[in-house]
Amino acid sequence: MVVVVEQNATEIEIEGIIRILHDFGFDVHRSTGVNQTVLGAIGVKPDFDTRQVEVLPGVAHAYRITEPYKLASRSFKQEKTVIQFKNCEIGGDAIVVMAGPCSIESEQQIFTIAESVAKAGAKFLRGGAFKPRTSPYAFQGLGEEGLKLMRRAADEFGLLVISEAMDGTQLELMEKYSDVIQIGARNMQNYNFLRELGKSAKPVMLKRGLSATFEEWLMSAEYILSGGNKQVIMCERGIRTFETATRNTMDISAIPVIHAKSHLPIIADPSHGIGIRDKVIPMARAAVAAGADGIIVEVHNDPDHAKSDGAQSLFPNQFEEMMRQIRVIAEAIGRKIA
Repeated sequence: MVVVVEQNATEIEIEGIIRILHDFGFDVHRSTGVNQTVLGAIGVKPDFDTRQVEVLPGVAHAYRITEPYKLASRSFKQEKTVIQFKNCEIGGDAIVVMAGPCSIESEQQIFTIAESVAKAGAKFLRGGAFKPRTSPYAFQGLGEEGLKLMRRAADEFGLLVISEAMDGTQLELMEKYSDVIQIGARNMQNYNFLRELGKSAKPVMLKRGLSATFEEWLMSAEYILSGGNKQVIMCERGIRTFETATRNTMDISAIPVIHAKSHLPIIADPSHGIGIRDKVIPMARAAVAAGADGIIVEVHNDPDHAKSDGAQSLFPNQFEEMMRQIRVIAEAIGRKIA
């Protein structure tokens, strides 16, 4: 249930509403916008009469949320969620670009790539220190040493850090070295892990599962939000379909659909979405045109010898060209590249 508070309601009245909602057995989540405060009352009470709340002092009106995802819904929060960082924001008018290698391989590699993507206009350095690989014999990442190298490289060139956590045992390291914790497609429905992320103070980027519907994806975000972490970023990274010509099928429709259903920002990952280097830039252009709040791509200084995902990694000069092209598209739709 959503409880919309009157604009002139006092803090004492708002606290009184929250206390009574707790007495009714609801968990209450408060959202304060520019002009209005909204309370999300979460609980399975199909026979509850909302008029019991509407008569309370300070309540403008109360109504049920029909979607199974409550806190992620536009019904709960009309204004877009904007996540603030020291040099940019995600979810605002500017489009944020994240770039870097699939895996952190060495000090020279990560510093070289960090310098090139920073010069081209990226705000985040991406890279995997812990790598979920299909084969147990493939390169699994450098672990904490990789995170240390990535943090140093990012700080050297004025970048923020985003890296993937594979399970709860890695969260302490991620919170120490990264600015955003990435959750991969394989963990989208790891609900125990998502509950732990709800307790984190770091923003979380949640990738869509390989065959997840929009509702399933948003329900996974709900696990994080319900735990108290309101800084969730959705990421469309392609889904698995019957098509075999590309690694995945990049679902551009996810961008406007998620914006319509949810207040959460959404980022597009054309590297994984298409899986073929020369198709990444066209898909990045399409994602920006569709309204993505950010782009995350893989960039490598020597992709032919990369330890993972070299075939979908852009050369630095290709990344520069991508940045040039998406700037033009961003301006055409009234936005800009951060």
